[in-house]
Amino acid sequence: MKIGVIDYGMGNLFSVEQALKRLECEVVVSADPQELAATDALILPGVGAFPDAMKRLSETGLDRFVREQVDANKPLLGICLGMQLLFEESEEVTPTKGFGFFNGKVTRFTGETPTGEKYRVPHMGWNTLEFKSLPKWLEDQAFPESKYVYFVHSFYAVNINREQLVASADYFDTEVPGVVQAENVCGMQFHPEKSGEFGVFLLEQWLKGVGVLAC
Repeated sequence: MKIGVIDYGMGNLFSVEQALKRLECEVVVSADPQELAATDALILPGVGAFPDAMKRLSETGLDRFVREQVDANKPLLGICLGMQLLFEESEEVTPTKGFGFFNGKVTRFTGETPTGEKYRVPHMGWNTLEFKSLPKWLEDQAFPESKYVYFVHSFYAVNINREQLVASADYFDTEVPGVVQAENVCGMQFHPEKSGEFGVFLLEQWLKGVGVLAC
């Protein structure tokens, strides 16, 4: 079975591809809808600004392709900016509509707590995930003891549907959605391919859950 990594010119494709290969996946990295349509699940990576990413996806027709594949019930995983694109809209640079697979808006960290304490933006480094619910691909799994994952982002999702929230991280009393799930669409705000044992565990369980890896 194959996993397709969508190449629209704004993703850290090498690290994702290498992580998938280490898990013994057959990987297709492509911008060609025909090639990607022949895979069993899709990953939408992303590095950069939200409006630039949506523009590139629109110009290449990959936005329409992604919607068609999700409507056809193909599993989709968004990583980092790729996860943010799955929400309704973002205020980054200029208000821009996203795919709308998840409820909520992507907004910038303020850099200051309600009590006036300053904090660094971007949210960069290791942080622990707190699980609110378990999707089917994580049910009955023995979790590693450490639940730290690696984040690098200045924007995060707010006003989300709580039923779609799988796990979050706390950053100066701000709840940062870390994993979201809605039917066949999943998002991870952190980089699972750069998140050590726990990141690999989550990526592997998702791949098994969508049938790309043998259980």
